[in-house]
Amino acid sequence: MNTDLWNMDSGLAAVRRPGMTIGYAMAQNIYDNDEFFAGYGRLPRSVDGLEGAPEWPNLRSMLPDLHGRNVLDLGCGYGWFCRWAREQGAAQIVGIDVSEKMLARARADTQDADTQGRAIAYTRADMEQLELPAETFGLVYSSLALHYVENLDRLMAQVHRSLIPGGGLVFSVEHPIFTAPSAPGWSSDAAGRRSWPLDGYLDEGPRSTDWLTKGVIKQHRTLATYLNMLLQLGFSLRHIEEWGPTEEQIAANPQWADERRRPPFLLIGAVRETLSHPRS
Repeated sequence: MNTDLWNMDSGLAAVRRPGMTIGYAMAQNIYDNDEFFAGYGRLPRSVDGLEGAPEWPNLRSMLPDLHGRNVLDLGCGYGWFCRWAREQGAAQIVGIDVSEKMLARARADTQDADTQGRAIAYTRADMEQLELPAETFGLVYSSLALHYVENLDRLMAQVHRSLIPGGGLVFSVEHPIFTAPSAPGWSSDAAGRRSWPLDGYLDEGPRSTDWLTKGVIKQHRTLATYLNMLLQLGFSLRHIEEWGPTEEQIAANPQWADERRRPPFLLIGAVRETLSHPRS
């Protein structure tokens, strides 16, 4: 692969690489909000990295052998996965995020040898406008970022184009049962039984929620929309999981018990087939 792909044009929100076009950020950049960023930094997955994310063992089991592969991380955050992929033998990794604060932390936490040697490149990019080079990546990965993307079908078409034949897509999003309610939250009946009220499931579109700060915009999609989108683009589905904690995880973290009542995350693994064409 042409190593010029990894040359970065610093200082601007646009990055210029052969075959890779990134427009100026237009998506909501909530992670650069000071209140949000401070709150996010206190979450276990921010403090402890991949091991602090309870769904990580399940995601990890869905990943292909990364040795020698080029990897793209959509919404890389602090760069935890980028560094892990390098440790697993990935050849070159691109981590993109719309947040300058996230990218600054990622660069600070990554060994100079990886960034200066261009094994890992961190780039500011807006996933709403991202254009990717054809047949470049052996894996595209994303953790809890794609439910912020409004034009996801466009992005997934770009992802399909960017994967080599046989390349994999592994991602997690907030589960549609979690994103659907207009006012998400638990309720309790007179006997103290807790439930997750569900409304507006079939009404797809933006939801404004207060999480770490006010007015966080997420995009609700049904489970069928996620799966049909991938199938119509020509992906082959390999793994679908409505994640919830195990009994062992609940024993170690009793505060997770409610997450067994409704799945918080949806995990999807797919592959671009060797001979794959979008379905009409």
